[in-house]
Amino acid sequence: MRNLKQIFLSVSVIIYFPLTALAGKLQQTSQNNFPDISDTAQKKDTSVIQLNDPKLGFKNLFETAVLGDGVNPAKLNPMAVSFVKDYIAKNGKGLRTMKEWAMPYFKMMDLVLGQHGLPKELKYLAVIESGLRYNAISWAGAVGPWALMPATAKQYGLIVSRHNDERLDYYKSTHAAAALLTDLFAQYGDWLLVIAAYNGGPGNVNKAIKKSGGSKDFWTLQYYLPNESMNHVKKFIATHYIMEGEGGVTTVTKEEMKDILASGNVNLSKDEINNSKVQQITGRYYANVIVKHISMDIDIFNRYNPGFDKEMSTNGTYELRLPSEKMDLFLAKKQDILNESFQILLNSTGN
Repeated sequence: MRNLKQIFLSVSVIIYFPLTALAGKLQQTSQNNFPDISDTAQKKDTSVIQLNDPKLGFKNLFETAVLGDGVNPAKLNPMAVSFVKDYIAKNGKGLRTMKEWAMPYFKMMDLVLGQHGLPKELKYLAVIESGLRYNAISWAGAVGPWALMPATAKQYGLIVSRHNDERLDYYKSTHAAAALLTDLFAQYGDWLLVIAAYNGGPGNVNKAIKKSGGSKDFWTLQYYLPNESMNHVKKFIATHYIMEGEGGVTTVTKEEMKDILASGNVNLSKDEINNSKVQQITGRYYANVIVKHISMDIDIFNRYNPGFDKEMSTNGTYELRLPSEKMDLFLAKKQDILNESFQILLNSTGN
């Protein structure tokens, strides 16, 4: 556990200095080149950029989207089509430009979200919350790239005072947002509801569920949400399509994801599936421990095993899929991996 903490501390130090140096550039870039897409940062969009052909590249969003040389069947819900079309037309160029200048921020967020066992695509929530501006302030008092309210920030360990507001710190606020997202997902088990609750609060989502007759399907209960929260979810979906060129696990409802999973692995190519092995495992394994012992990149591991840490902590069982040679390594070192994972669990609980 101590080694893992040292690794993450080292990473945070390495990332912090280039991010600090880029802070001024970030503010200037976001003001000059990036259309204001946040409901909470400003009320008026002053730099909307139109695409030459808003429909260009859009017609295939209903079709299977390609991820590398593989296949990702995550599809755009028909009820989001009109909104996403308009959003891509207005913000597509600016968001694609953001992918270049914001890369250091995205890489840091990927690391932090991965540490919390969350999909890295959730970083696009910060894009629509603040345009990645560290000094963004909403009408309601939410501050920073993740638009955290004072009470929420304090609840998740941030200092908020006149002289020190850690909501402005990219690294620390990302950790706080990740903890909040983790708690919201434990409550709803549905990423679209999580995003709605992040914006409007769990109270509004719970009211919408009740008013809709108990439905927990976003597309059914959306009209009972505040307009800002309803559109926030659609902005997130649209931003995901612009940034990734497709949908993913965070752009569909829980039921839609069940249908997608039933059709096969959403992240792997046919060759990757054919050249991999599956092993049902039970216990308290950690992804970071597994990848250390089998010399595998954590992003690749997560692509083969989405939601691994979350599922293991909740249910204690998982159908682990790995490339054949990596699975052989895992089976050979299985006991060592389990022992180390168990030790991390003991340390985390203070026993």
